[in-house]
Amino acid sequence: MKKFEKHEEYLEAIKEGKSVLLFSADWCPDCRVIEPFLPELEKEYSEMDFYYVDRDDHIELCQEMDIFGIPSFVAFKDGEETGRFVSKMRKSKEEIEEFLTSVK
Repeated sequence: MKKFEKHEEYLEAIKEGKSVLLFSADWCPDCRVIEPFLPELEKEYSEMDFYYVDRDDHIELCQEMDIFGIPSFVAFKDGEETGRFVSKMRKSKEEIEEFLTSVK
């Protein structure tokens, strides 16, 4: 999973193709729960580019996109948002797969 260092990288990443942003943080226990199966999901949904967005490093982007609970997922196609799975609740692998299939 690629990681953003600068805000401009976010703008470039979502510009073309299908992208999924995962908003997360190292200290988040619910984020750590989903971490083990993320590589499998990346492989299964290989037509999408996955990006890790550290909530603490990119708080302005989170505010701009109304992301207040983590982990949260936002999908884009050619620069347009196609869906989001945003909540404060722990997410299961099945719920994430359902979301990814819906934005495929």
